[in-house]
Amino acid sequence: MTKIKNETIRIIPLGGVGEIGKAMYVVEIDEEIFVVDSGLMFPEDEMLGIDIVIPDVTYLEENKDRIKGIFLTHGHEDAIGSISYLLNKVQAPIYGSRLTIALAKEHLKEMPAPHPVKFFEVTNRSRMNFKSTYVTFFHTTHSIPDSLGIAFHTSEGAIVHTGEFKFDQSAQGSYRPDIAKMAGLGEEGVFILMSDSTEAERPGYTTSESVVEGHLSEAFYGAKGRILVSLYSSNFIRMQQVFNKSLEVKRKVAVVGKTLENVFEVGLKLGYLTVDEDTLISIKDIDKYADDEVIIIVSGTQGEPLEALEKMVRKHHKDVKIKDTDTVLITFTPSPGMEVAMYKTMNHLAKAGAKVLTADKKVHVSGHGSQEDLKMMLNLMKPQYFIPIQGEYRMLMAHSKLAQSTGLSKAQIFIADKGDIVEYKSGKMRMSGRVQAGNVLIDGIGVGDVGNIVLRDRKLLSQDGIFIVVVTLNRAQKKIASGPEILSRGFVYVRESEKLMDESTELVKKIVEKYVNKETFEWTNIKQEIRDTLNSYLFQQTKRRPMIIPIIMEY
Repeated sequence: MTKIKNETIRIIPLGGVGEIGKAMYVVEIDEEIFVVDSGLMFPEDEMLGIDIVIPDVTYLEENKDRIKGIFLTHGHEDAIGSISYLLNKVQAPIYGSRLTIALAKEHLKEMPAPHPVKFFEVTNRSRMNFKSTYVTFFHTTHSIPDSLGIAFHTSEGAIVHTGEFKFDQSAQGSYRPDIAKMAGLGEEGVFILMSDSTEAERPGYTTSESVVEGHLSEAFYGAKGRILVSLYSSNFIRMQQVFNKSLEVKRKVAVVGKTLENVFEVGLKLGYLTVDEDTLISIKDIDKYADDEVIIIVSGTQGEPLEALEKMVRKHHKDVKIKDTDTVLITFTPSPGMEVAMYKTMNHLAKAGAKVLTADKKVHVSGHGSQEDLKMMLNLMKPQYFIPIQGEYRMLMAHSKLAQSTGLSKAQIFIADKGDIVEYKSGKMRMSGRVQAGNVLIDGIGVGDVGNIVLRDRKLLSQDGIFIVVVTLNRAQKKIASGPEILSRGFVYVRESEKLMDESTELVKKIVEKYVNKETFEWTNIKQEIRDTLNSYLFQQTKRRPMIIPIIMEY
């Protein structure tokens, strides 16, 4: 505990609650603000054309002078993927483990911050001192090495953010959890516990990674042709297992995907991946080897696992085309919104003749703790208050019930939505309002310029198409100079709908002639009547509502 009496403590999730990914949590202690994680989320099905989704950081931008640091728990995209966007809005030092800092720097190469950025590498022995608090760290087990939990020490006890974790008794080296330090925090007194809820609905303990390694051996020995392993780009533990098994089955390994290649190079350079030099080959050289001598590790441009695999199966990938002798290992659990795309890809793979193995074949286990893991964390920490984080609402609720089963009351548990303020003041913990929060959609180089209205239009265009009416007026002679000309895309097949087009043209002509014969008229009135009339007529004839765009010109 700190010697200084802390008057006000606030926890504000800006992302990571009510969803999987996009982690960002604000810890306010008196006047100082600390940000934990700055992640991204891959788009849901209805987010047409969107590349990634990041948190709305308006609150941080409005309070940027109070931000003392950005603390990163681990190097996955859901924890560091929006760091470049955040640093374009605020200026603050970044704290994280050696690997996490290296991966964050890779992000900043793609999109540099407009100011110098200070990085501080921390370990489980580090202590960072601030005016209102001091911060310590502890190792956790996740699917990427060097993952950390973070403790902000206050006069009321520690505010502990677990990061994403599980307990794996076979974990070694930089994957090994620091259980003694977790227990020590619990003995000293944990004021607020913020804990990962991703697998809160799954009973038991999460399966050990050592079990997966055994099943990978079976899959590799059973494969007759090439082996393709699809994974998230920063799943280091799965990459290492693939390289370990490649030596066992005497196969060469190629790494495919820009983000994956960058992450792989970082892991190799820093010693977090151990790879035999003779094992690694370029994707350009795979044709020099027999199919039963090759393994391909694949991920997409943003680090997600499906994009490149889909291109390969559709024969659009420049280097790899799926063969009917291939074995494809899908070593990830799809996040919400990705399930449909994953099953479509699996169907295409099956149609191409490839053998597909997924998580239910034990070629993947979650990097997150199941119910018994989560209860173990709760019992180690013994918190006074509990805030479940990192999960959809049903997962947060399931985690809340687990906490109650360990002895916490409902009054000690706060389930917060994005932007909710959980505040401790004058001896009381309560919800005390909201700040601006939500999704910022990234499309190409556009940041936040695609909102709900644009998405609605994209959805409308994808469903019923577009119907464009072009008319040129001679205003001096009060008559139509040319047109109406109608262009249709994604609505009807024009050659088989001549009657519909002719009648639509006649309706537009009558509306325009009615207006041009008046002394004065507003173009907006003509356009609105064209939209209303055509909307009614086209729906009556087709039961569809295309987007109608009237274009009126004059000379």
